[in-house]
Amino acid sequence: MVSKTLFFLLLLTVALVMFLTGTLATAEEEGSETSSSARKPLVKIVKGKKLCDKGWECKGWSQYCCNHTISDFFETYQFENLFSKRNSPVAHAVGFWDYRSFITAAAEYQPLGFGTTGEKLQRMKEVAAFLGHVGSKTSCGYGVATGGPLAWGLCYNKEMSPDQLYCDDYYKLTYPCTPGVSYHGRGALPVYWNYNYGQTGEALKVDLLSHPEYLENNATLAFQAAIWRWMTPPKKHLPSAHDVFVGKWKPTKNDTASKRAPGFGATINVLYGDQICNSGFDNDEMNNIVSHYLYYLDLIGVGREEAGPHETLSCADQEPFVSSSSSAPPSSGSSS
Repeated sequence: MVSKTLFFLLLLTVALVMFLTGTLATAEEEGSETSSSARKPLVKIVKGKKLCDKGWECKGWSQYCCNHTISDFFETYQFENLFSKRNSPVAHAVGFWDYRSFITAAAEYQPLGFGTTGEKLQRMKEVAAFLGHVGSKTSCGYGVATGGPLAWGLCYNKEMSPDQLYCDDYYKLTYPCTPGVSYHGRGALPVYWNYNYGQTGEALKVDLLSHPEYLENNATLAFQAAIWRWMTPPKKHLPSAHDVFVGKWKPTKNDTASKRAPGFGATINVLYGDQICNSGFDNDEMNNIVSHYLYYLDLIGVGREEAGPHETLSCADQEPFVSSSSSAPPSSGSSS
């Protein structure tokens, strides 16, 4: 009798375990399906064109959101690999920058083609190119730094010891300086000078002229400002960094004569002009930007061999698109 009782108890135990295991497996499958379906875009047809919206990952109805978006090929672990030392105790913006802030900011510009133009390889290269600029401009790495000098991108979110207020009274009617406010470098591609804070704030619909500190207080906004600069021509009739990188810009005869050609080098030219370009191959600032780009290509799985011809990788002999002595300001001032 006792043995029969034990036998039935054993059967009940096995049945209960099987039931619970099946329930958990079903729950995991449902959870997986829910997670997967959350990544699928909403779709609608407008005038015969397929438009999609992918929420915080690609915000707004666009053909670009129907393709694979940035979060499909650039995930959290890759962001962590690129900026592996940003939260080290000696870094200056610990806990500020994160993956979600980048993707949330990018969602505003993916419908315009940021990281969504071309085939997957092209899209990955653009993200690496943009972040290469960001990493080089926010790095606190040096030759013997732990992990190497290229592992310290996003170490800063602001200039640490500004020696001036960066207020240009020439723009007092259009972008007047707020009394007592400093317009020193802040953000992922550091913004300098009152007129650049004014222009960027207008584009993002944020009063950065009165509150430039917003760029050091909000990582999503800091990334948005940087992506806006990447996507926006510095002047009329000039291409954006995005345009020259993804092939949307066609050089004129004058461009060709000035040795300007599509590629990563042209993005340096668009963003910094004669501050960096046309100064030969020994320009440390230019080489630092290029080195970050190549390093990031390796880390995200593309490989630096896909960076393109050496002559288009830098702007060493390119005449600048924009002269810093020009009356109209570029999108941002020097980050040095």
